[in-house]
Amino acid sequence: MLRFIRIIEVKGVPVRYSIPSTIAITAAILTSKPVLAEDAAYDDDSRTIIVTGASEGYVASNSITATKTDTPLLDIPQSISVVTREQLDDQAHYSLADVLHYVPGVTVGQGEGNRDQITLRGQNTTADFFLDGVRDDVQYYRGLYNIERVEILKGPYALIFGRGGGGGIINRVQKSPQTEAFYAGHASINSFGAYDISADLNAPLNDAIAVRLNAVYEEQNNHRDFVDGWRYAWNPYIAFKLGEDWKLGLSYEYVDDDRVTDRGVPSIATAAGQPNKPISGFRDQFFGVPGVNRTWLEAQIAKLRLDGQIADNLSFSGTVLYGDYDKTYENVFANGAATAQNGTVALSAYSDPTTRKNFIAQSNLVWDISTGPLAHKLLFGIEYGDQQSTNSRVNGTLSSSTFNLANPVFPTVTFNVPNRNTVSDVEFFSAYVQDQISIGENVDVVAGLRYDRFDIEGVDLFPVVDRPFARKDDKISPRVGLIIKPRENISLYSSYSQSFLPRSGDQFLTLSVTQQNLAPEKFTNYEIGAKWDIRPNLNVTLALFQLDRSNATTPNPANPLVTINVGETRTKGVEFSVAGQITSQWQVHGGYSYQDAALAGNDSVRLGQVPKHQASLWNRYDFNDRFAAGVGIIHQSSQFAAIRTSATTTRLPSFTRVDAAFYYDVSDNVQLQLNIENLFDTTYFSDAHNNNNISTGAPINGRFTIRAKI
Repeated sequence: MLRFIRIIEVKGVPVRYSIPSTIAITAAILTSKPVLAEDAAYDDDSRTIIVTGASEGYVASNSITATKTDTPLLDIPQSISVVTREQLDDQAHYSLADVLHYVPGVTVGQGEGNRDQITLRGQNTTADFFLDGVRDDVQYYRGLYNIERVEILKGPYALIFGRGGGGGIINRVQKSPQTEAFYAGHASINSFGAYDISADLNAPLNDAIAVRLNAVYEEQNNHRDFVDGWRYAWNPYIAFKLGEDWKLGLSYEYVDDDRVTDRGVPSIATAAGQPNKPISGFRDQFFGVPGVNRTWLEAQIAKLRLDGQIADNLSFSGTVLYGDYDKTYENVFANGAATAQNGTVALSAYSDPTTRKNFIAQSNLVWDISTGPLAHKLLFGIEYGDQQSTNSRVNGTLSSSTFNLANPVFPTVTFNVPNRNTVSDVEFFSAYVQDQISIGENVDVVAGLRYDRFDIEGVDLFPVVDRPFARKDDKISPRVGLIIKPRENISLYSSYSQSFLPRSGDQFLTLSVTQQNLAPEKFTNYEIGAKWDIRPNLNVTLALFQLDRSNATTPNPANPLVTINVGETRTKGVEFSVAGQITSQWQVHGGYSYQDAALAGNDSVRLGQVPKHQASLWNRYDFNDRFAAGVGIIHQSSQFAAIRTSATTTRLPSFTRVDAAFYYDVSDNVQLQLNIENLFDTTYFSDAHNNNNISTGAPINGRFTIRAKI
C-alpha cells in the first residue's frame, strides 16, 4: 500500500492518516458512503465484511481477534501487540521473522530453515498461527503481501482459539475489498540481489460487489553461500453486500514456494564446563549440500466469511476455511559441535514430505443485552474441524559423515533409510461462551468457558507392522479478567487463563506408545497490567505475568526427534510497549520485556530461546510533506539455543542491531524508499533450532523500494 500522509484533527488532537486510511484498507466496505479518517478512528466498523478494528499509523485502537467481538484494546485484559500495514511497509518487512524481531517477548526460531517457528513466553511452537482468527497451523513460511496487520496476543487463549496457544498466538489479518477503486504496486531489490514485485488492485463492480486482487513474486537471496529461492502467490477476494445488514466474502489464495533449506552453523566448545558458543569465522559457509537442501510448498487456501445483523442487538459471523498443503523438505545439516576451529563437524541428512488438508468451520453470535444496571456483550460460538495429515521421514546416507572446516568438500547423499511413516486424522469440536460485563462506567469483567473435544486417530506404518494410535481428550478452558478504569483512557486489569496441548504435539506426529496415555500439557497464565491511551493515537501497556506449564515435554537436545518429559516449567516476566504519535511528525513502535524461564523448582534448568532481556524501538520522523526518515534498534540478551540440561548447552551471545530508512514522495502517486538493515555491520547470531543449528545475522545491506498508486 502506498503511504501518503495528511494531518487532520480528531477531537482536537493532530492525527496522521494514509489515503486510503488504514481502516478503509482493512475493511471490506460495501456502501456508497466514503470512509473518512474521522470515521476510521471511532467507527464501530458496522459496514465491514471482516471486522479488524481501527488503526491509525502505527497504533491500533480495536481488535476483534482477542475476544471475537469488536473491542477496544483498552478493554482487553491481556497484552496485545499490533503491527499495522503502515509499519510493515515502513520497515520493508517480508516475513513474520522480520516482524517479530521487533516485538519484545517473542523469540524467532530458525524452524530448521523451512518454516515459521517462534517462542512466546517460553513456549516454542510451529502451529500457533491464525488467519483472520482461523487456525493456520501447517509448517511453512507465511507471506505478508496480502496482510493488513499482524496481531501478537500474549498468554494462553484457549477460550478463543482452542488447543495450543500456550504462550500466545500470531494472527494475520487479511486485506479485503473496499468501495474505493485503486491500483497499487511496488517493486524492490536488495544488496544481495533479492527482489520482488507485487500488485494490489481493488475494483468496486457496483454498489454491492467489490473485488480485490493481491499478487507477489519474490526472488530470494541473502549473505549465505548457495542460499536462494523464489515464491509467487496470488489472492483474489470478492465481497458482496446482501441487503442492508449482511455481507459475504469469498477468498482464494495460491502459494508456490521453493527455497534452500539452511540450518546455519554449528557450535564449538569453549572452556571446560562452560557453555558452547556458535562457531565464528563461518558466517557465510553453507553446511548443507548445494542442490540437495531444498524445501517446496504448494498451498491452496479458500475462505468464506458471512457477517450479518439478525436484530438490532444480535449479530452473526461465520467462517469456513479449507486449506490443501503439499510440502517437502530435504536437508543435510550439522549434527554436532565442531571438534576445533578448523576441525570437523558431524553431518546428518533426511527428507520429510508432508500433506495436510484442513477443513475448519466456526460461527459466532454476539448478543448485547442489559440486566438491571449491568450491560452484557454475550458471545456464543461453536467450531468444528477436520485435519488429515500424512508425514514420512527418510534418512540420508552420506558419502562422508563429517565436514572438514579446513578443506570444505560437500558430500553426496542418498535418501534411502526409512525412519517414519504416519497417517493421522484429527477431528475436533468446540463450544464456547463469553460474557463481557460492564458494571457502570468504570468496571468491566470478561469471563468465559470453552469446551474442546479433540479426537486423533492414525497409523504408524513404520517399520514393519502397522501401529494404530488414537487418543480422545475432552477439556474445559476458563478465562476471566477484571478491568478497572479510573479514567476513560486508563485501564488496570488482572486476568487468569488456561490452555492445553494434546500429546500428539502441534503437528500430530509424536503420539508414541508412551505418550499416548499421558494427559495433555496444561498452560496457566496469571497477569496484571495497565493500559493508557495517552491520546487516541498514542498508547502504552505494562504487563506482569506468570505462565506455568505442567506435564511439559521438550525435544531432547541430544536427539531432537525424541521428546523428554521435564515436569513443570515457569516463565515470569514484565512487558512494556508503546505505539503511536509522539508528535504530529514523530511516530514510534517498541517495547521492552524481561523473562525468567526455568524448570519449576530447579533454576539451573533454563528454557531454550528465551533471552532475559529484549528491547526494540522503531521511529519514523516526517521532516516535511515529502521527506521522512526512520531508525530502529533491536537488543537481545544472551539465550540458550535449547533447554539447558548440561553445563555445555550452547549459549547465543547478546546483540544490538540498528536499522534505518529514508522515504521520499516524488509525487502524489510515487514514493521511493531505502531501508538499511544492520547499519553498523554488527556480527550476531539471530536465532537457532538446537545446539548445533544456529543462524547467522546478515551483514549491512540495503533494500530500495518504489511504490506507485493510482
